[in-house]
Amino acid sequence: MSFRNLFIAALLVFQFLLVKTVKSQTENDPIVDQIIESLSENAKEDVDYSDLAERLSFYRKHSANINKITFQQLQELVFLSPIQINTFLSYRNENGPIINLLELQSIDNFDLETVRKLVNFVSLDAANPFADVSIKSLLKNGHNDLLMRYSQIVEPQHGYQIPDSVKKSKYLGSPQHYFARYRYNYGDNISASLNMEKDAGEQFFSGANPYGFDFYSGNIAVKNIGKISKLVIGDYSLQFGQALTLWSGLGFSGKGADITAIAKQDVGLKPYTSVNESSFFRGVAATIKLKTISITPFVSYINVDGGFAAIDTLSSSADISSLGISGLHRTQTEINQKGSIAQFIYGSNIQFHQKGLTLGATAYHTYFDHTFGAGKQLYNQFKFADNSLTNTGFNYGYAYRNTYFFGEVAHSLESGFAFVNGLISSITPQVSLALLYRNYQKDYISFYNIALSEASTAINEKGFYSGLDIKPSNKWELSAYTDIFRFPWLKFGVDAPSQGYEMFSQLTYTPNKKIRATLRYKFTNKEENDNITNAFNTLDPVKTQNYRLELGYKINQDFTVKNHAEIAQYQKNTNPSELGFLVYQDLVYNPIQSKFSGNVRFAIFDTQGFNSSIYSFEDDVLYGYAIQAFQARGSKVYVNGRYTLKRGLDLWFKYSLISYTNRDNIGSGLDQTLGNKRSDFKLQVRYQF
Repeated sequence: MSFRNLFIAALLVFQFLLVKTVKSQTENDPIVDQIIESLSENAKEDVDYSDLAERLSFYRKHSANINKITFQQLQELVFLSPIQINTFLSYRNENGPIINLLELQSIDNFDLETVRKLVNFVSLDAANPFADVSIKSLLKNGHNDLLMRYSQIVEPQHGYQIPDSVKKSKYLGSPQHYFARYRYNYGDNISASLNMEKDAGEQFFSGANPYGFDFYSGNIAVKNIGKISKLVIGDYSLQFGQALTLWSGLGFSGKGADITAIAKQDVGLKPYTSVNESSFFRGVAATIKLKTISITPFVSYINVDGGFAAIDTLSSSADISSLGISGLHRTQTEINQKGSIAQFIYGSNIQFHQKGLTLGATAYHTYFDHTFGAGKQLYNQFKFADNSLTNTGFNYGYAYRNTYFFGEVAHSLESGFAFVNGLISSITPQVSLALLYRNYQKDYISFYNIALSEASTAINEKGFYSGLDIKPSNKWELSAYTDIFRFPWLKFGVDAPSQGYEMFSQLTYTPNKKIRATLRYKFTNKEENDNITNAFNTLDPVKTQNYRLELGYKINQDFTVKNHAEIAQYQKNTNPSELGFLVYQDLVYNPIQSKFSGNVRFAIFDTQGFNSSIYSFEDDVLYGYAIQAFQARGSKVYVNGRYTLKRGLDLWFKYSLISYTNRDNIGSGLDQTLGNKRSDFKLQVRYQF
């Protein structure tokens, strides 16, 4: 018997501990929650995580065949690094089919934590065939998923209390939020999606929305029809390279505890399933597979939100002053901006992939039916001031042994360039290194650019990132990085070229499967305008520090306790520091076999100002993840629950209450509520058939 077979036989002893239990988890799924929470650490406050949660939940329920799973499917799992993906594919090519999932532990660069995650999304079962598809089989074997959500802030907000007779800005709709979505899946090959949403304050079957919801989004997608690898009709997103030339939909900064996340995992064309009302395309796109080459042509026409500057009396036309990304249409001004700008995009991407080498080229043209106004301030004089733009880019990725090289160069024609190059290397099984250099010129322009950067967009920035991950044993892990950056040109609120750096370290201790402790420190030093009102401002150093301690303990098969303590410190120049702290405890009830599961959180916080605010990830109803910003002094409690009424029919609910001890009102403007308490609740039902 070969060594490989002896190894597999030995691992079979642990089959029940590692695989059997995870396959019977219930939603909300703690595995999915853990992955999303780790990725959300450096994301924006308003990121919609439903797309990622839905993708991971699909693989949890319809696990991919480990012996047929593709390079792109592995990328969709997001927690696998490029080195791990290429190492796995090389192992499978050299050794043949995987006989047992626990064999994954014998693959280089696969630690125990990675294997524990991966076995939740793959299996040894045969994949669903696409052959013999008929109307009868589509109806009989297809999976339908209908979800409806209702939520509302309980306390009345100012925007709803202004009488119609008063000529002031007000919310024209009701305070309820409605959301409905339908999914159809026939294996992994045919899918249909429909999203409908009415935000709080928007009209419903009245006024600007006589046909119901304010936002509709849908598509039909198929895979693996001959040489057509993917085809999407309707709303879709495109993700290529390192997010420098073209990347729409969900994306993260890449700076966090997982240093391998600096390399974007591009999945190309995918159906758009989020309720985020911006950063997607509407039209037709396809990926055509020709052996080692894939071509993705796309065309999109959509009306996007935007605001206009004052009308030019000479040309009798108004220039675009800004594009709207909030998706909110509550007041008359917001309604007037809804879909006010027509956007037409067409282009293509071509990719070559073979044996660890990926080469890609992207080119597309964007046209607007109005012209953008020129920047009037010194800091934004390089902003886009036209009605059409052509973007081109080239990206690469190459895995050589235990090192992965990646990068992208992008160019906005008649404007600037942007570059990013990096590598991830597994120096030893215990030590990994990540390096990245970026150079984004001040006049580089792209409307779909979310590459790694310190600023909100990847322009006017140079930087060097270096990260190190050390795992001396299965119990200990140390992650650290330093990011040095410089802004060659002015920025909003920074009236001169500036620079800074960021340092991060995290120590994780996992003595067993029941206990996990994390200690984190983050320090950032930037430059901003001073607080003195001058014609020309000088720059002051701004230092922020964050300290975090987390402890999770699994009491038994049903209950888990999570404790979190965090301190934030902000100081500008020699001014007194602003301090803030947040402490919370979660109690999670998630039995393997039960009709009910849920969690409770109690938090207390105290921050001295906006600059010392602390952001925290919150659990929610299914696909309802959120980031809460804590400011001022008070406490918050929320209760989440899920109850299975019967097979295929589930009910979720959430109630939260935040109380302040140093405020007489909450929020500002039309969102303001009187009193020191604000509560909200959600109800959600899901029917699968």
